[in-house]
Amino acid sequence: MNAPIRIGIVGMGGFAGSHHNAIARLEAEGEAKLVCTCDPRPAAFAKEQETWRFAERGVGVFPDYRAMLDACHRGLDLVVVPTPINLHAEMHAAVTALGLPAYLEKPPTLDYAELEQMIVADTRARKSSVVGFNFIIEKPRLALKERILAGEFGAVRGATLSALWPRPASYFSRNNWAGRLLIDDRVVLDSCLGNAMAHFVHNLLFWAGGTELFSWAQLAAVRAELYRAHAIEGADTFFVETDTTTGVTMRFALSHACAGTGTQLEMVLCDKAVLRYAVGRQIEVRWNDGRVERIALDPFDALVENHRDYYAYLRGETPRPATTLSDSRPFVMLNDLAHISSRQIAPIPAELVTAVREEKEQKDYLHVPSMTAAHENFLVRGIWPGANGWGRDPGEVATPADLPRFRDTVRAMAGK
Repeated sequence: MNAPIRIGIVGMGGFAGSHHNAIARLEAEGEAKLVCTCDPRPAAFAKEQETWRFAERGVGVFPDYRAMLDACHRGLDLVVVPTPINLHAEMHAAVTALGLPAYLEKPPTLDYAELEQMIVADTRARKSSVVGFNFIIEKPRLALKERILAGEFGAVRGATLSALWPRPASYFSRNNWAGRLLIDDRVVLDSCLGNAMAHFVHNLLFWAGGTELFSWAQLAAVRAELYRAHAIEGADTFFVETDTTTGVTMRFALSHACAGTGTQLEMVLCDKAVLRYAVGRQIEVRWNDGRVERIALDPFDALVENHRDYYAYLRGETPRPATTLSDSRPFVMLNDLAHISSRQIAPIPAELVTAVREEKEQKDYLHVPSMTAAHENFLVRGIWPGANGWGRDPGEVATPADLPRFRDTVRAMAGK
């Protein structure tokens, strides 16, 4: 039997708690061993430490990640970094300087230049770090991508993502970086595109990748319109179109300015069929000749299975992690070019926004009743909301050559 993978986790609050739960389960199964963790306020998590049975499991608790690494790095196989976006790069650098790989929560960063620095830093580690995009390793997803690569559906011509995830007003005050573009001149770009729905954006780029199974679309040009309904620094609504270097047109329509039940749907448009992938529900293949193929998706504990998949790589059982830092380039570039293209984050016209009180949840939402129609107009007909009653000029065409303008663009958006 393989020895358990020895792990340190940076943090106990926020999404770090989900990693603690996942690793506790895998430790009970003999696959993992939590060696240490840290938090600037460890006493604030006394109840959680008791729930996670730290004393019984022999987990070391430190007030700072540097102190944790100094004390424990020789006894670790990996470090999990589920911290604020703007802290990922410095923590990853500290981990890899010790020869250790990291499990980085998505997104790894949303600054293309910082990503390149992280890719270089990762070469110091004994193994490649992984970025926690949750759904790439789903077996049905990989099987469908293999069918695409085999040419069963004909050439890929387009792909779309529609995602509506309601978020109450409290979501945007959940921490000091929520909805922010910058903190202390460090790029954050917390948004539905860059953070909350990042898994699905990364999924869509996966469908339009190259000839290898683990490949992602390479971007040639991006056009975007960014909006906000909430009183935040960043955007809560994105309409983005990109052309890939292989001639595939991709459209993304995402928003938190909605109420009710959240939805997301990935669609791949091929010569012979349209593929519809609804995470957690089913795959539907609609053939041009009228046939309809449906594949039910079994329950999938994404975080546990991503940890398990990464451990297999660390043990040498698989050749690569699901998503490396290099694999994240298209995702980070898409975020950066969308901001460059949009040039501004426009307020959604007040007459289109309705305040909704969810009495059962006792939470308040901002809802745009016409959002679903705006998504359909854009994704199906290519009609941008700015030209259809939302009152703004269209975004410019941005290409990778425009990336040096990224930081100045974000600073201007943030009023810096």
